Amino acid sequence: MKYIIAILGVLVVFILTYAVSNNRKEIRYKPLFIMIALQMLFAFALLNTGAGEFLIRGFASVFEKLLAYAAEGVNFVFGGMANEGQMPFFLSVLLPIVFISALIGILQYTKILPFVIKYIGLVLSKVNGMGKLESYNAVASAILGQSEVFISVKKQFGMLPKHRLYTMCASAMSTVSMSIVGAYMQIIDPKYVVTALILNLFGGFIIASILNPYAVAKEEDILEVQDEERQSFFEMLGEYIMDGFKVAFTVAAMLIGFVAIIAMVNGIFMGIVGISFQELLGYVFAPIAFVMGVPWHEAVTAGSIMATKLVSNEFVAMLDLSKQTALSARTVGIVSVFLVSFANFSSIGIIAGAVKGLHEKQGNVVARFGLKLLYGATMVSVLSATVAGLFL
Repeated sequence: MKYIIAILGVLVVFILTYAVSNNRKEIRYKPLFIMIALQMLFAFALLNTGAGEFLIRGFASVFEKLLAYAAEGVNFVFGGMANEGQMPFFLSVLLPIVFISALIGILQYTKILPFVIKYIGLVLSKVNGMGKLESYNAVASAILGQSEVFISVKKQFGMLPKHRLYTMCASAMSTVSMSIVGAYMQIIDPKYVVTALILNLFGGFIIASILNPYAVAKEEDILEVQDEERQSFFEMLGEYIMDGFKVAFTVAAMLIGFVAIIAMVNGIFMGIVGISFQELLGYVFAPIAFVMGVPWHEAVTAGSIMATKLVSNEFVAMLDLSKQTALSARTVGIVSVFLVSFANFSSIGIIAGAVKGLHEKQGNVVARFGLKLLYGATMVSVLSATVAGLFL
């Protein structure tokens, strides 16, 4: 039964995406089917094989050690503020982002990350049938984040047509920054985080190739990676540490605001109609949760968490999911994979603002297709969760 529902879920995603495609005649089905097959292969390998389990354990172990190192710095500054045996969410989950950001800066400075990103992107461009720039951008987004990634290709931004710009922004919204992956792993199971990272990479190309299909001419298929302005090692390190600190405080501020607003709106709805706002959204999103593979008796709860992510952010939704002890392991896995992306309303402003900071005209273009951007990125999350559900 679950296979029938999963196939139905994939078909629903394709139909909903195809329905709003801007140029159906340009859709190339061969790379599309190859990427779907790769998604399923990776999902099976990561969730159902010993090799996948070994890989995920290794990845999680690396982040566990990194977070332990980060805790040394946090404890040095904030030690004694928490009760014995307890660590507030901000200290234990968000502040380690500062250390991970510093580590990414070191890997960038030593040219290790740019080398890895560039050549993985070139390999991907052979598979997905899209341009080298789009493939590079998708890999870089999964490591650097949805706003920082555009800096490295800012030379080409002014020359990009609308359809290529859309694909790049959709990739950025469909992935997550490596600096906050460790934070996710402390809230949800690391195997779902790793699975989502890989499935979303291919899912971004799958959805974009249906929603926004085009061919890149050979003479336009150019990748010019902008080298960052040369700094001393400690200048760079200080900059990345401060960037990580800003991210941690931004996430904390967003959590305070969104959690409080949702609580207030829930209270208003309870007083007026006798049902909370989140529960109401749960009924709206329940059919989507069901076609993703969530059992119908859990679909409303799952739909509520999915909707929370869309209207607020993934951290708020992950914290909600962690409180749901009655959900089945299968539902937790499917919803967890869905949550690992930046697909929410606030990301429209973040991406449009990041692009506008580099090129004002292109930033206005991105703002105009903001809702379509969110729609595409949400379809990526639905597709990844549905494919993962096949093997849970």
